[in-house]
Amino acid sequence: MRTFENNVQLIKHSVLKEVAKAAYSEDPDLMRGIPERIITGPEPITRCCIYKERAIIEDRVKLAMEGNEGGGNVIQVIDSACDECPISRFVVTEACRGCLANYCSEACPVDAISHIGGKAFINSKKCIECGACRKACPYNAISDVMRPCRRACPVGAISMNENKKAIIDDEKCILCGACVYQCPFGAIMDKSFVTDVIGLLKESRKQDAFKVYAVVAPAISSQFYGYKIENIVAALKKLGFRDVVEAALGADFVALKEAEDFVDEIEEKGMMTNSCCPSYVLFVKKHYPELLGNMSQTVSPMIAAARLLRKTDPEARIVFIGPCIAKKGEAEEFPEDIDFVITFEEVAAIFEAADIPLNHIEESPLNNASSGGRMFARSGGLSSAVGDIVKKMDSGVELKPACFDGIKECEKAIRLYKAGRLKENFIETMACENGCIGGPASLHHGRKDKREVDEYAACAHENTPQESIRVFGSGFIELERKLGR
Repeated sequence: MRTFENNVQLIKHSVLKEVAKAAYSEDPDLMRGIPERIITGPEPITRCCIYKERAIIEDRVKLAMEGNEGGGNVIQVIDSACDECPISRFVVTEACRGCLANYCSEACPVDAISHIGGKAFINSKKCIECGACRKACPYNAISDVMRPCRRACPVGAISMNENKKAIIDDEKCILCGACVYQCPFGAIMDKSFVTDVIGLLKESRKQDAFKVYAVVAPAISSQFYGYKIENIVAALKKLGFRDVVEAALGADFVALKEAEDFVDEIEEKGMMTNSCCPSYVLFVKKHYPELLGNMSQTVSPMIAAARLLRKTDPEARIVFIGPCIAKKGEAEEFPEDIDFVITFEEVAAIFEAADIPLNHIEESPLNNASSGGRMFARSGGLSSAVGDIVKKMDSGVELKPACFDGIKECEKAIRLYKAGRLKENFIETMACENGCIGGPASLHHGRKDKREVDEYAACAHENTPQESIRVFGSGFIELERKLGR
């Protein structure tokens, strides 16, 4: 169906595909044999032996099947896979000259450095990873080999336990998924709801008591290269979804609500940030709670689209499909709106498991949203849509936007604001670099993703959110008033 960015993504896809196949078949033997089907042997792929690799696959399968039953953080460490990173973060290199001054050992606060044969040696059991030795060395002979997951985490939520395994501090974690994307061994993984969604679709077919709808993120336009959006919509309907709705429709409602809130409240707040990105919302709640008053109280486009569907069909069951792991956590916060969240990675695996060839499937139209709503998928799209609405409101209030993507940049914006150095009054914040198109569960993270979204937005029949939601009538326009968190 597609190429993979790396072997980690390939293994994850293989596991999800096999789990989905087993869910469709309901054959317990099919589920038990997954490790052997993926790791066929006799030679191992990356580990010491095929038995180690199969044990890791078995743990991946358990996490892929866990869904709501497992509890705990949406993002979890697979202990069996977390054993290939360097034990010591700071390592003495060949550049060490064994100098007389011994600056490194003198700087170490825990006496973890000794000198053997004229070279420095760091005792990993004593080392507290403060980095004082590295700063003190005049030859830059001490290398910092921080684990990729720790380096990627923007909020310092990852540390090592006594067994040198990664652990996630749930109190700090904002579900951005950077660790999932950056771990070279795939030892950190998000819980999957693939079996739950397949079960929901099967139940819907049997009982015909409810309909299951898919809400797709506009970032989908940059995901399935070589296929039209209409092919993907047709494939989703073939899986059993009654209809496929753009989250961008929810974005249209959100843009109107945020514009109204901005005009009504900016004089009092002084500065307002968006609340569309669930990872950013968690970031503010956990790390800068004093700024909650400056954050919009409007729900995300996912929740807005779900509420739109439930107004149409009160018995609807709703599955969101996108590139975002944090959406799985948001669904837990709004269980009355969203039933399950699956990622682009997961839906690609389901297509293959269900033997749905995207290159030989009819086209089916996607419910339309405005170009502004579709642009929410990339950095700058939200502020552009809200800004256009504010201008047309002719309220005398001017929206001065600034866009920050990536949590480090978002934190920079917050610090500038707190220091009184931020001139803008509307701050668009996205946890992922480039916005949702850079989501951790994207099928790929290519340079042309932004262009694909822009082209997708240009195909919209309506240019503005007002035009997009007008077709729903006054009753639905009133829904905009009910989009508070």
